[in-house]
Amino acid sequence: MGRLFGTDGVRGLANRKLSAELSFKLGLAASEVLLQGKKGRVLIGRDTRISGDLLLAALSSGLMSGGVDVVNAGILPTPAVAYLTEREKFDAGIMISASHNPVEDNGIKFFAHDGFKLNNQIEDQMESALDGFNDLEKRPIGLDVGRFFSRKDLREHYLKHLQASVGEVDLKGVKIVLDCANGAASGLAKPIFEALQAEVIVLHNSPNGANINAQCGSTYPRDLQDNVLAQGADYGFAFDGDADRCLAVDEKGNLLDGDEMMAFLALNLKRDGLLHEDTLVATVMSNIGLHRAMAQEEIKVEVSDVGDRYVLAKMQEGGYTFGGEQSGHFIFSHYATTGDGLLTALLMSRYLRKTSCKMSQAAALMQRYPQVLHNERVPDKTTIMNNETFIKAIAQEEKLLEGEGRVLVRPSGTEPLIRIMVESKEKEQADAIALRLAQVVKTII
Repeated sequence: MGRLFGTDGVRGLANRKLSAELSFKLGLAASEVLLQGKKGRVLIGRDTRISGDLLLAALSSGLMSGGVDVVNAGILPTPAVAYLTEREKFDAGIMISASHNPVEDNGIKFFAHDGFKLNNQIEDQMESALDGFNDLEKRPIGLDVGRFFSRKDLREHYLKHLQASVGEVDLKGVKIVLDCANGAASGLAKPIFEALQAEVIVLHNSPNGANINAQCGSTYPRDLQDNVLAQGADYGFAFDGDADRCLAVDEKGNLLDGDEMMAFLALNLKRDGLLHEDTLVATVMSNIGLHRAMAQEEIKVEVSDVGDRYVLAKMQEGGYTFGGEQSGHFIFSHYATTGDGLLTALLMSRYLRKTSCKMSQAAALMQRYPQVLHNERVPDKTTIMNNETFIKAIAQEEKLLEGEGRVLVRPSGTEPLIRIMVESKEKEQADAIALRLAQVVKTII
């Protein structure tokens, strides 16, 4: 059996892989590893998917069985749970969400008392502890059993935090469309932008437990694009199910990806003196166009592995203050310990207003190179990646690009696939290189 914890907590088909039994054990393990068996308080938030009730009940039962008090924050974005865990001095925070996944999936992700996600070592300790609580005689009894509380005021603390982070911004006269993905941003995104005097049109803001991420949100932005055009809006934002990511749409209905947003944000953070050492952290998947655009602005780019936890690790390693991914995860360490979609949308709006810039002009700061992705299924990823013929073929193709593109080949972390990514000024060339490398893999197999 593989490692239970993935790159973003424990995730799987709710009531199957992620069962009530496993959730109960995770609660017990958290009481032992994160609170070391001591009485304490843990904050739990969740997104809008129907299985959240089931997992909340089971997880809370496990924590209380371990002697921990549980505070239910209700439906909140992931970054809200991270922020409130540290602000309200909880011993740990937990978010029940499968982010952008479909409704049948769910997940459990943990935060330490400082609002940061757990590192691999602590996750491994929790995983090792899962089957260590079979002796009922060792469980607390009487007054030492945990209790369950609910707090409705925490949402307002998070909204005030967002307002304080963005500062004095007047969006009067700006028309914005917001796609809340029927997720955790529902009920939050509209009031925060209306408080800044923006004219707000909100989409997919009516969660019913079944419609989270259903043809909406950051993984399905078509509806947002159509509505920005139909409403004559200045721009729009799409969030995912737990509102930790955000993508933008310009006034022409064009989608901006994370690289284009990062270029604009990094430049403006540098101008405000908020980009430590004039350095941006991006992943290996970021387009070469981002690197070239940043070089022109004398901004260095540090590269991490794919995943917001690796972006954060690279940021902490160098003391950097901004990093992100193409997918729309952005971490602003001045304000947050994890990606925050609402904060991203607010900061984008602040800088668009400050620079009198249209969203399409913000996107134009970088020239996107055509990027081709090809997945090749293989029986053994390690054997292919270490094959000398394949290594030489990659080197030859990189030489052919002569610095005007790049080749990135990596094994999938979750599937038996070799991922081949090629960037070039000409899409036809990128296609041809990807296909040639895929054929080399087929020949080796």
